[in-house]
Order: sequence, then C-alpha cells, then structure tokens
Amino acid sequence: MVDGLNEIENLTQINTEFFERYSKIDPTEEFMAFMLKPLRQSFRVNLLKGKPEEVVRNLSLEFDLERIPWCSEGYFVYERDKRITKTIEHQLGLIFSQEASSMIPPIALEVEPGMLVLDMAASPGAKTTQIASYMGNEGCIVANDVKYSRLNILISNLQKCGVINAVVTMMDGRSFGKHENKFDRVLLDAPCSNVGMIRKNFKYLKIWNMREVEALSRLQKQLIRAAYKALKPDGILVYSTCTLDVRENEEVVDSLLSTTDAEVEEIRLPVKARGGIAEFEGVKFNREVRKCLRIHPQDNDTEGFFVAKISKPG
Repeated sequence: MVDGLNEIENLTQINTEFFERYSKIDPTEEFMAFMLKPLRQSFRVNLLKGKPEEVVRNLSLEFDLERIPWCSEGYFVYERDKRITKTIEHQLGLIFSQEASSMIPPIALEVEPGMLVLDMAASPGAKTTQIASYMGNEGCIVANDVKYSRLNILISNLQKCGVINAVVTMMDGRSFGKHENKFDRVLLDAPCSNVGMIRKNFKYLKIWNMREVEALSRLQKQLIRAAYKALKPDGILVYSTCTLDVRENEEVVDSLLSTTDAEVEEIRLPVKARGGIAEFEGVKFNREVRKCLRIHPQDNDTEGFFVAKISKPG
C-alpha cells in the first residue's frame, strides 16, 4: 500500500487532471490511497462444474481464502506470490478469476432458467459465464461485443466454463434498440474510462482524460436507451461500469429516467456502498439515482464500481 501524503502527492503528477477531477468526487485521503494500492485477487466458483465447498477444498490448502459476502460462490485470495490463475482448477474452468465487485451485476440481474438474456458488451465473459451458471445453462444468452478482436477470448471463456446456452454476436450494441420488448433481462456493462482498474494497472491513470469521459458518456446514453428498448415489460436492466465519474454513471441513468418510464430499483446485498450522487457541479439529477450502488475502492478493498438496477413497468 502507498503510505503517506508525500507518495500520493508525487503520484498526482502522473495525471493532474485526473486528481483534480476525482478530488471533487471523493476528496478523502483514503480514496486516493486505495486507488494506488495493489488489488487483491478474487475468483468465483463456476456453478456449472461444481459446488463451492467441494471446489475450494483443495485450494484452501494452498491459498488463504475468504468468502465474498455478496457472492456465495466468490472468494478473496490473500497470497500475493501465488496466482490463482495458475491452478488446475482455473485451467479446467472450475473457477473463474473475477474482480469481486464485478460479481454484483449478474446477481442484481435476477436471472432464471429459461429466460432470454442479452449481455450487450460481454467480452471477456466473466459476467456472461456467471449469468449462465445462475441459469443452469437453460434458456439463452445473447453474448454480444462490438469488436472482432474481443470475440476469441469471449468464446474461449464460454467453452472453458461449459456454457452451452450462449449465442455470440458481433454488433454495435446500439443496434439492439430495434429489437423492442425482446429480452427478459439485459446487462449493459458499458465501455468506460476504467478508473476502477487503476489498481490493476497504472496505464489507466496515465491515459485518463476528461475528453474521453465526455465521449464515453454520450455513447453510454445511446447504449442504455437501446438496452431499455430491447427489454420486455416487467424485465430488469442492469447498467454497470468500473469507473466512478458522475458523467458516466448517474448522468447516464438520469438521461434514461428523463426520457422513458424506467424505474430504479434498490439493490439489497451485503456490500458496503454509498448511494448515487444526485447533484454534482451544480447539476441536479433525478433523486431516484440515489438507489444506485456507488462502490469506492476503500469501501470493500475492491475496484471502484457503479451498478444501477432498472425495471420496465409492465
């Protein structure tokens, strides 16, 4: 962990614009300290291939594991010198290396076997495989990504995890808007500025800029409108990002609320989180955004993450 104000102040020079922006979003010293702290490992047991207690029995002999409170098949790993991805369990698809906070969106989606589900930006497939495990491989998941270069890793992970109810497509997510009232559930884990991933790689801090945030916000608003159109009445749409900027999160949800009959639902999970920001830089949003989950890295020692659960009235 980075200790002391001097180290943090020195690191602010990497990207002054970023630190000026995020000092408004979370001005605490703890926030910056955790943003610069290495991210601990975590994984999820693949329920399609085994039960958590049985799969982790051997792993617990080699690794110090702690169950993730909000995901019954998820575990934190405390050894830093050993990689969970090097184990035979990982190679066989019995477990999937996945950041702990990113396990929340598939849980919030509340899928059931037999449903038709759209994962609009699916690659590399962590959430897709998690959704499939909750569906018991029954029903159908349309696992989409816009880039051909990302499809190979998506398909590889689906195959390794034994997912047989997914159809992989390559489309601009915005095009799903023409399939109105089609899907029981829609997950939009939107392309974002990846601030939450700074703990994995400092390159995300170096390349961050406000111009990209604004461009991404415009794209995210178009994607969420298309996702909502594709959702059936009484269905659930989960919007998530691994970033914490209001422009990419609350503002995007607010744009949907102001143009549709969408409703924000509370997410009740044993995770430490703060509500969405209803006013920022003089701009007021629909108060319903307070029901969204805003997870800062110091809250649970995870990535920064944002999750909104949205329902479509019947």
